Amino acid sequence: MILFNNKKKRGLRTSHIAVCGLMTALAMIFSYVESLIPIPIPVYGIKLGIANIAIIAVLYSIGWREAVIVNVLRIILASFMFGNFNSFLFSIAGGVLSIAVMIILKHTNVFSRVAVSVAGGVAHNIGQIIAAVFIMGSAAIIYYLPVLILSGVITGVVIGIVSGIVIDCIKRGGQTP
Repeated sequence: MILFNNKKKRGLRTSHIAVCGLMTALAMIFSYVESLIPIPIPVYGIKLGIANIAIIAVLYSIGWREAVIVNVLRIILASFMFGNFNSFLFSIAGGVLSIAVMIILKHTNVFSRVAVSVAGGVAHNIGQIIAAVFIMGSAAIIYYLPVLILSGVITGVVIGIVSGIVIDCIKRGGQTP
């Protein structure tokens, strides 16, 4: 019986690693696609955050540790492939704050996936503003925060809805209803 349980656990870990690999690849693809999409808003730095679909899906379908790993891998790889050191600093600041907030809110079991996504989007923008204050050496950038919070709420709702669909699909084993 113990041997069977170990094989089952090993198989479960293997499937989690495979899903995390796929979600990291998906997040990378989303990051690339997002870099090609021009946002018709005359405000610099606003992005859709579609890579967060994969992060939220991992958070809800596998666990918080795996979501952190996928998030950090995505940030490092996307910065290396599509950005520069400054984009890495902004992304890691926003990504770490975002995933921390989403983990905490999910853990409470009070908030919906969409609310967790919105909080993650807003936290990401706050993290980027904090990084900008330190990098630029000026607190004046904080005046930009209301616009970023609004964009975080709007994109967070959309990402939350889409990631909910992805999570439901993962839980059904990829089968459509």
